[in-house]
Amino acid sequence: MKRFFILFVYIFMFLGITIAAEPKFVVVIDAGHGGKDGGAVRGIYKEKDINLGVAKTLGELIEANFNDVKVVYTRKTDVFVDLDKRTQIANKAKANLFISIHTNSTASKTTNASGADTYILGLARSAENLEVAKRENSVILLEDNYTSKYEGFDPNSTESYIIFEFISNKYMEQSLQFADYVQKDFKNIAKRTDRGVRQAGFLVLRKTSMPSVLIELGFINNQAEAKYLSSRLGQRAMATAIYSGFKKYKREFDKKQGRYVAAPDKNEEIDDIAVGEAIIKDKAVIQDTYAVEKVDTPVAKESARVKNMVEVPKKREQSPKKIGETPKKETEPSAKTEKAATRNISNQTEYRVQFLVSPKKLSDNSKEFKDLSPVSFYRDGSSYKYTYGSTTDYNEIIKIQRQVRAKFKDAFVVKFKNGERIK
Repeated sequence: MKRFFILFVYIFMFLGITIAAEPKFVVVIDAGHGGKDGGAVRGIYKEKDINLGVAKTLGELIEANFNDVKVVYTRKTDVFVDLDKRTQIANKAKANLFISIHTNSTASKTTNASGADTYILGLARSAENLEVAKRENSVILLEDNYTSKYEGFDPNSTESYIIFEFISNKYMEQSLQFADYVQKDFKNIAKRTDRGVRQAGFLVLRKTSMPSVLIELGFINNQAEAKYLSSRLGQRAMATAIYSGFKKYKREFDKKQGRYVAAPDKNEEIDDIAVGEAIIKDKAVIQDTYAVEKVDTPVAKESARVKNMVEVPKKREQSPKKIGETPKKETEPSAKTEKAATRNISNQTEYRVQFLVSPKKLSDNSKEFKDLSPVSFYRDGSSYKYTYGSTTDYNEIIKIQRQVRAKFKDAFVVKFKNGERIK
C-alpha cells in the first residue's frame, strides 16, 4: 500500500510538472512599415502610425484576456524592421499564428474604395491583388543587400511573383480559417465593408512556419476611412474585430489539441470597450467616429468645429458614485459637489459600465436596474444614461463589465474625466 502511495505521488508530481511546462500559444503581431518607411502616406495620415496603433491595441486585448497566450511584436515603436527580420522573429518565437497589419491604398490621390480585406499567401489571381503585393513588397528596396537577401526578387516585376504559384503552404487551411473569422468580425463588430479573403504573394508571409495572414485595414486615400483609421476609436474597433477572430481561432486550436474548451456563452461579447456596440447604439460616439486624437492638426480642428455646430450642448452631468458608496438622494449636483466627487481620481481617466438608457429619471431602487446598486447616471440631451462601477483600472472595469452583462447583455464601457463623459 505504501509503495502504491509513493508511486501515485510520483505520477502526480510528473503530471504536475508536465502541465506547468506546457508551452503557451504564441501570436506574433507585425505592425507593417515603420521608421524611414512610412508605408502609404496621404497628407497627415501615415500607414505606419495606423498599423502600429491597431497592432498595440490588439496585443493589449489578447494579453488582458488570455493567460495562456504570449504576444510577440515585431515592433512596438516607430522603427524600421526588414521584412526578412519580421519573419525571423516569428520563426524564432515558434509562433502559432502570425498577423501582419497594414493599410491599403491605390495609385490615385483619392479613391471611393473602402473596406477591409485579409490576405493569405498564394499567387495573386487578380491585377488588384498583385498591385497590393507589389506595394507592400517594395519596402525591401529600402533594405541593404536586398538583391541577395531575397534571391534576386524584384517587387515591381510581375514575373517575380511566379514563384508563389509553386509554394506549398501546409498552413493554408488554418490561415484561411483565421482570415475568415477576422473578415466576418470586421463586418459584424467594426461595421466595415467586407472585401473578403484574398490571396497574393507577400514576402513577409513567404517563409513563416505557422498560419499567417496579412490584413489591409482600409484605404488611406479614402478621406473618410483615413480619418476613421487614424482615430483612437477606429483603431480600437479594428483591433477588437481582429481580437474577436483570434478568440474564435484559439478556441478551435485548443479543441484540436485535445484541451477542454467551454462552449461559448451566447451572451459572450468582446471583453473591451465594446466599440462596435457603441458605434451603433450611442449617437455621441457616432458623432465622434472620425475625430482625430491630435487636436493640433487641421483635420482635428475642422472635426471639432463641425462637431460643435451639430451637437446639442451638454447639460451638467451627475458626479460619479463609487462602488460601495451609500446611495444618496438623487439631486442635480452643484459645481462644488462635482469638484469634490472627482478630486480623488486626480484627472485620470475613469471607467464605468453603461447598461441602461431611459427617457426619464429613475428612482434609486428602480426594478429597471435588476438589483445593480449603487448606480450613477449622466445626462445626454434628453436621455438619462445609467452606469455601474467606477475605476481607473481598465482591467478591473472589464471584470465589472462581465458581471453586468449577466443582467444586461449589451452593457459596454464608457470613459469619464473629471465627471465628464469623454469619447
